[in-house]
Amino acid sequence: MRRADRLFQIIQILRRSHRPVTADAMAQELETSKRTIYRDIADLLGQRVPLRGEAGIGYVLDGAFDMPPLMLTPDEIEAAVLGAQWVAGRGDPVLASAARDLIAKIATAVPEKLRPFILEPAIGTSPGRGAAADGVDITKVRAWIHAGRKIAITYRDERGETTRRVIWPVIVGYFDTMRMLAAWCELRQDFRSFRTERMVAAEFLDERHGSRPGELRKRWKRHIQETRGVTLP
Repeated sequence: MRRADRLFQIIQILRRSHRPVTADAMAQELETSKRTIYRDIADLLGQRVPLRGEAGIGYVLDGAFDMPPLMLTPDEIEAAVLGAQWVAGRGDPVLASAARDLIAKIATAVPEKLRPFILEPAIGTSPGRGAAADGVDITKVRAWIHAGRKIAITYRDERGETTRRVIWPVIVGYFDTMRMLAAWCELRQDFRSFRTERMVAAEFLDERHGSRPGELRKRWKRHIQETRGVTLP
């Protein structure tokens, strides 16, 4: 790998991590030596890239750092196309349309020599089998998640019994045959998952639940880890 490419990759590694990254971890990913990584870090610092940290502990990139987007590599293109293919086949109508538009935009933006990775991909997903019709506007649910607002739903369980609940939406999960909304339920005072096709009615409230969306998501992840033993990314 050329030195310039390696410097860009170090920045990318630090960008995607929320924790300090050690030189050893970067060296393993980039298939080089720790000594090379230390030299590269010194070069980046000399170029005024705002890195913080030290040897043995790890490095972080200042969140205020801004750099123009880098040209996508073939592997990055295929990763983006594979993800967009999956969403196009399984997402709600708005996201499915956005996924198809994304593929078209990537095809337009990349150099001619990289377009076969999009137009003639070597990867693919199985066709979606079609999720059951949602009983709630998923596009609006996603907006309420970002806004930190509550939703009042009427929910029908597997026995056909209905309850009215006020929930704090956390995340929408997309599966082959259904969609799930994870949320804090005020009725149960705990996190619950709701199948969207079982939502009989939904009222999108202006009231905020008072937790930052990111913090509520962290609490939900801890709940999943403690109750199911699963660590989410």
